Amino acid sequence: MNVAEAAKSAGLTPKAVRFYESEGLVRPPRAANGYRVYDEGDINRLRFLSRARSLGFSLEECRKLLDLYDDKERSSDEVRTLTEIRMEEIDRRIHELREIRKALMRLASCQGDDRPDCPILDEAASPIAAKA
Repeated sequence: MNVAEAAKSAGLTPKAVRFYESEGLVRPPRAANGYRVYDEGDINRLRFLSRARSLGFSLEECRKLLDLYDDKERSSDEVRTLTEIRMEEIDRRIHELREIRKALMRLASCQGDDRPDCPILDEAASPIAAKA
């Protein structure tokens, strides 16, 4: 199947499929006319990539996961370790987002009237905000 059909089957855009190919994550052979020919194995890899990316894995982590997926002699512990690292990163981001939300809640107590005073803008312009 061609790139458009492969993209549709994998739930991706043709641009995403080409990107994954350019990164060496999918390597469809080319037909005599030079066009890529995707088979079910390629579609499975594309679906795998789509799902892994939706779970927050980086491109490099996806590369490692695909290598592990292809290695039938792998230890599942390696996959678990990558997953635990991803979960730790998500927990860190959740904590950061909660802290940002708390700060915004404090700032949202501004009067919001027709006066020019605005603690939200003042906070954003403060040196502490610039460091964040």
